[in-house]
Amino acid sequence: MLISEDVKLDYSDVLIRPKRSTLKTRASVDIERRYCFRNSKREWSGVPIMAANMDTVGTFKMHEALAQFHVTTCIAKALNTEEDWWKIAYKEKGREYIAIMAGISDEEMNRVVEVWNSTRMSFIGIDVANGYTIAVVDALKKLRDKLPQATIVCGNVVTADMTAELILAGADIVKVGVGPGSVCTTRVKTGIGYPQLSAVIECADAAHGLGGHIIADGGCNNSGDVVKAFAAGADFVMIGGMLAGHEECAGELVFEDDNPEPIGMQFYGMASETAMEKHGKLITNEYRGSEGKTVTVPYRGPVKPTIVDILSGLRSACTYVGASNLKQLSKCTTFVRVNNTHNTIYGV
Repeated sequence: MLISEDVKLDYSDVLIRPKRSTLKTRASVDIERRYCFRNSKREWSGVPIMAANMDTVGTFKMHEALAQFHVTTCIAKALNTEEDWWKIAYKEKGREYIAIMAGISDEEMNRVVEVWNSTRMSFIGIDVANGYTIAVVDALKKLRDKLPQATIVCGNVVTADMTAELILAGADIVKVGVGPGSVCTTRVKTGIGYPQLSAVIECADAAHGLGGHIIADGGCNNSGDVVKAFAAGADFVMIGGMLAGHEECAGELVFEDDNPEPIGMQFYGMASETAMEKHGKLITNEYRGSEGKTVTVPYRGPVKPTIVDILSGLRSACTYVGASNLKQLSKCTTFVRVNNTHNTIYGV
């Protein structure tokens, strides 16, 4: 047993100190990024925000809405058999802003290969709660061998050593985050986790040293948290709860009395009882339990105003620190701890 006494921080533990800026308007800030990925050698450009591949968020309707803003949607694994994938194959635009994610079973891996060969979309990925197992590394190596030109996402992890191992095994992008999501109960159920801001900083440092990239996955409750993730070195930021409750989502609607207008929508974690029952993974064994919860979020109509608000917050943050583009944001960032008696300043 070891105890690490290093300070580890979540998004709520810090703010970003403003700095002198010559920018006159948010409109002058470029929030798109261009990346060339380490293993696939493919290039991609767009706004590096991703809708999470959760049942209620990662839908094809969400993709249609977010692609207009050059934002990527990771399609829920339950939809990997949908005919909509073949529609993507024939679209001139949109393929660069969509991802197919899967577990590590042979059936799921074969489906990923099949879809990628037909669509040549930007991203494919291995998505499991625990990215530390040898089975994940082995699956990643096999997928890389089958698809040497595909940009592969793999996760989830929260430490520099495993980030490096996944990149060296074939991942272009590593998903970072264990337990920070609003409907994830892993930290409560297992005691396992890592404060998300520190995880992003440490994993980004490891990935960038190898020419790899990371996704900050989970823990963002508002646009300010998205800003902090990018400021900490994240190449992409994945959000789920912030997009829940919109008409592009697939959650069950909630009504009140005789009011024909919905007042809420169901939103659940992918390790919740709701998700497991839906996908035939009933808790019938003593060793298996849920690590997610089901909640009702307010119904919020179309997603467009929400994504505009997030992107607006990102642009505004850049003007506060003098960053003319998103790439410069982390270089212009000084984090200030706010949840302790004595504020401490950290430059990133």
